[in-house]
Amino acid sequence: MPQPIDPPGGFRGAFRTDDLARAVYSEAAGIGRVQPLAVAVPSDADDVAQIVKWAHDAGRPVIPRGSGSSMSGGAIGAGVVLDLSRLRELDEPNVEGRSIRAEAGVLRGELQRRAASVGLRFPVDPSSGEFCTIGGMAATNAAGPHSLRHGPMRPWVLALDCVFDDGSQATVRRGAAPPKNIEAVRRFTQNVHPRLIDGRAGAASHDGVLKDSSGYAIATYAQTLDLVDLLVGSEGTLVAFTAAEVALTPSPASTASLFVSYRDLDLAVQAAVAAREHGASACELLDRTFLTIAAKAGRPLPVSAGAEAALLVEVETTADVGGGGAKAEADRLRVLFRSMGSDESIVAIGAGHEAELWSFRHAASPAIARMDPTLRSMQFIEDAAVPPSRLAAYVRGVRSILERNDTVGVIFGHAGDAHVHVNPLVDVSRSDWRERVERILIDVTDLVARLRGTTTGEHGDGRLRTPLLDRVWSGEELDRFAAIKRAFDPTNILNPGVKVPAAGQKAIDLVKYDPKLESLPAGARQALDIVERERAYARFRLDLL
Repeated sequence: MPQPIDPPGGFRGAFRTDDLARAVYSEAAGIGRVQPLAVAVPSDADDVAQIVKWAHDAGRPVIPRGSGSSMSGGAIGAGVVLDLSRLRELDEPNVEGRSIRAEAGVLRGELQRRAASVGLRFPVDPSSGEFCTIGGMAATNAAGPHSLRHGPMRPWVLALDCVFDDGSQATVRRGAAPPKNIEAVRRFTQNVHPRLIDGRAGAASHDGVLKDSSGYAIATYAQTLDLVDLLVGSEGTLVAFTAAEVALTPSPASTASLFVSYRDLDLAVQAAVAAREHGASACELLDRTFLTIAAKAGRPLPVSAGAEAALLVEVETTADVGGGGAKAEADRLRVLFRSMGSDESIVAIGAGHEAELWSFRHAASPAIARMDPTLRSMQFIEDAAVPPSRLAAYVRGVRSILERNDTVGVIFGHAGDAHVHVNPLVDVSRSDWRERVERILIDVTDLVARLRGTTTGEHGDGRLRTPLLDRVWSGEELDRFAAIKRAFDPTNILNPGVKVPAAGQKAIDLVKYDPKLESLPAGARQALDIVERERAYARFRLDLL
């Protein structure tokens, strides 16, 4: 039992150290469990600054988090969890400037609906969009299916309201000089900035990868010299975000979707590359592992017998009337895919028909998770991206590793970006389940390294992947990461163990699915089960107790 601690004087938010509150914040969407010392729920940015300064002075770790939908363990930790989900202010869109400001706890879906009300949209669209927060998206450099055309979170962030390690506050704005009178910025500018721009070399380990949320964005920073680019994707390890201003774009005039299947994986990958080159806005891969298990789970997809993969593609246009332009684009892709060896194909136009087609992609995963009560969908190799020319080799390699370890897995993801999600289904009643999980993680990480890829395209390193960064980054790059961390957070209080590993840190530590793990208090377990079963990550955890 930890020593009781009191919040800083004048803190107006909720502050809890009881077992129930600590337990309900010990888990997030990933596989890990870490019991925090306390939970702080600030009511505004000044509250955030108070908590961070108090933690800085006391040497206590602070773990910023949003809705807890993080897959890689960055939202849990053995310190004071700083729940930013109650920072909920959302401005009206700036129509002329095509931008909108949102506090860190605003949900992506809320922001999108506000933008859509004036004919604009925010195109960064992770599948968790109805419950992930804008602050969390900025922290992990989130992406989604439409990143194929519109890119991930980083280029859409115009400004970040930040709390620095000593509790100071400032706005970091794209295209503007870094804020003055902030000690962390001064340390960075004097001690680290020259190292990052020396020769404009940037990072080389992941050349050719189209999406990357691993490490700090030193290659992008070397090109833009913009501090916003370095802070996006930093996972709460350099500053705490209290608000973000993001760019918007006009809503598409029309969209159309296309579903095709292939009996050859290489042909499917070639078709995905062609979809990107022909301007598709999204292109999802459903590997035969997905197709087979979806059928067993009662969600069969309309594919030909013996299909190795299927592609779900969307196209959009901005200037046509009545959807004809998008349909014409989809029909052209259909002809192209046929010339590249596709089998079955379906073209959908209109919101209802398209939603039905995309339901194949979205509805199968929950069905798979419920298919066998003895198997747990354990997402620990779920976010790798490789250069597009090596996507087929990666999928084959993952299949082989899973088979070698007698583990069923589901492979799907953003084929146009060569970014793949994997859901291993693990039987935790087997005595060797943990050893097999650890072998799979190391073997897949080494496969990614051989293919010159990244272990995380959009979910971040978290505590799961940070101890393995030396397998996918060079020693020089890791030294630069450590220097950035020291400049912004010299006392190591901001989400320690993420981006820069702690001594002896393990990738797989406490796994929340471990049947031998001590049970959480009943009220916390019930609340967390509701969150997982109903994907209710947007619900305030303390309200569930």
